[in-house]
Amino acid sequence: MQFLTDFADQAVVLPATLALMLTLMATDWRRGALCWGLVVTATLGLMLVLKLAAYVWPAAFAGWGLHSPSGHVAAAAILYGGLAALLLERRALALLIACGIALVIAMTRLLLRHHSLPEVAVGGLVGLAGVVVLLRLTPPAPRTVSRVALAMAVLSVAVLMHGERLHAEPAIRHTAERLVRLF
Repeated sequence: MQFLTDFADQAVVLPATLALMLTLMATDWRRGALCWGLVVTATLGLMLVLKLAAYVWPAAFAGWGLHSPSGHVAAAAILYGGLAALLLERRALALLIACGIALVIAMTRLLLRHHSLPEVAVGGLVGLAGVVVLLRLTPPAPRTVSRVALAMAVLSVAVLMHGERLHAEPAIRHTAERLVRLF
């Protein structure tokens, strides 16, 4: 399970996201690069805000079984599902792939006991919402854009960085503690 879940760690997701954005720019698809950058940033940013809020106001989230929404599930959905959205002309298939990826990573997070069902559900919903927004904002890639280059940009970074861990959760928790003291 750890092997699979490591593909959704921020140590993989952040460089793979950047590699895809640079590849989109190199292929001269500026709209794709702009949409990709904005949507992924918004998706991961929303997860950060939700995690901070859950730590800062635990009583407001505990009733829902939320202590820390799953960033791994959201990140996997937007990175790999978003890649499918950019690569495939059949948009419904891209959304189905995003759902499947989110489900696989959610199962790993549950089986590793890192998250509860509500926490992976929130991560999945946020990540899938990001994919839907990406699908709405971005037309299919022009024929001049190499789909192989896009896929290789993400997959090569994912394989290269696999097993590395960013350990973002302690930093998020520390930031939340500082926010509590500030307010």
